[in-house]
Amino acid sequence: MPAAGMLETMTRTVVYTDGACRGNPGPGGWAWAVEDGPYASGADPQTTNQRMEVTAAREALAAIEGPVEVVSDSNYVVRCFHDSWWRGWERRGWRNSRGDAVANQDLWRPLVAEVLDRGPGVVVFRWVKGHSGDPMNDLVDRLATAAADAQIGERGDNRVMHNQG
Repeated sequence: MPAAGMLETMTRTVVYTDGACRGNPGPGGWAWAVEDGPYASGADPQTTNQRMEVTAAREALAAIEGPVEVVSDSNYVVRCFHDSWWRGWERRGWRNSRGDAVANQDLWRPLVAEVLDRGPGVVVFRWVKGHSGDPMNDLVDRLATAAADAQIGERGDNRVMHNQG
């Protein structure tokens, strides 16, 4: 784990994530992408949009080492960490404030564990307004939607995509 002062000097990999669903529930897709770097997407035949949003963040962190800034248009994902929802869930035995089991905890538990294992401040989350013209948010939206529609994911490198365009 890096020393606190080192985090300011370390370069963060900025990764954009998104989830999509055709029907809710229905066929879904997730995607992540690093500008001028790698990207990936995947699909699930029966899921929800929120599950795909969390899966996108999990898959991005599984693929990218070191300090990361996860950029998402999902308040569900970003607020979990900004507002520390996960702390209350853990304190209450993975129950929400109403006492119900936390939805999607099969995805949340490993995502929270990954963020915590990396150490304080190594993974940060930032919200971006969806469908607002942000090129990288638009890219992951297209990738996630294509995966949901085709039920096939893909992996590649944005350097190749940009050089072809």
